[in-house]
Amino acid sequence: MDNKHYGDKIRNIREIRNVTLEELSERTGISLKVISSIENGSYMPNLTPLIKIARVLGVRLGTFLDDEEGIGPVVVRHNSKNYGIHFSEKENNGSTGLDFYSLAPSKSGRHMEPFIIDVINDSSKEYPLSDHEGEEFLYVLSGAIEIYYGKEKYVLNKGDSIYYDSIIPHNVHAFGSENAQILAVVYSPF
Repeated sequence: MDNKHYGDKIRNIREIRNVTLEELSERTGISLKVISSIENGSYMPNLTPLIKIARVLGVRLGTFLDDEEGIGPVVVRHNSKNYGIHFSEKENNGSTGLDFYSLAPSKSGRHMEPFIIDVINDSSKEYPLSDHEGEEFLYVLSGAIEIYYGKEKYVLNKGDSIYYDSIIPHNVHAFGSENAQILAVVYSPF
């Protein structure tokens, strides 16, 4: 699925809820230009703005990422990356270096968002901090990552994990010269 698909979902939910672009901008603190870019598919932000939009629209974050909702368990097979989404860092589509693959794309009513995330190495970039309500659990499957968390920095290698409150400004990126892969579970209160 491309960013246009996700943008269409957000716009459809906003329209069903009778929320104008201006109201959504005001209530989320996200500029009108950014929300328009998200809805037209030219920009897919990181999780923080999406969580704010979901909260204002009264839906779970996963609602934007789901394809079809199912009641029973969801099985995602090894090497099945059908539900990948690449988040942008800037309106000009600068990359976050994170490719997310949902592990529960059609599970209805879930409270956690499990992902496999490919963390792409880009040592030439800055690492802006973001924050949102909720919690995150990260487990390193391969490579190494660095987490900026408030004023602290943590380096995690294969087999290491971290669990933190995501209300504290944070950033996750590859550490060293290699890419990394992590299992991430994000909880965002509704």
